[in-house]
Amino acid sequence: MSFTSHMHRALAEARAAADRAEVPVGAVVVDPAGRIVAAAGNRTRMNSDPTAHAEILALRAACAAAGSERLPGHDLYVTLEPCPMCAAAISFARIRRLYYGAADPKSGGVARGPRIFEHPQAHHVPEVYGGIAEAEAEALLTDFFRARRGADASGGDI
Repeated sequence: MSFTSHMHRALAEARAAADRAEVPVGAVVVDPAGRIVAAAGNRTRMNSDPTAHAEILALRAACAAAGSERLPGHDLYVTLEPCPMCAAAISFARIRRLYYGAADPKSGGVARGPRIFEHPQAHHVPEVYGGIAEAEAEALLTDFFRARRGADASGGDI
């Protein structure tokens, strides 16, 4: 079986999030047959919900579609290294493989920070692959925050 990356769809979700003035992070859940079963971008502002990260929303939708709280054999593509909350949810959902784009030195929970999957309390540890379409994912974030800082400096709303 050949590998097919679905990061392009996660990046599209991230761009859509940026268009909604959300931090541009996108996520896609892929079933064992390689079909996209859920996709989402950040909606924390839109939903007034601090847990409405792209990963959480995509996991919720995929679990609802599967009729289960667990997604064995499923893979998750996300444009930014998951935070500790999302990493824990990934473990709880029993995601098989996690593919992420940009590293998150400030708030990451996988390769940086608390490294959730290294804790003995981690219920499940997925295979983790970082740096997928990293440059494009980083550029989305950099451009978004540069524009936000510019709006803030000119008296705009943040």
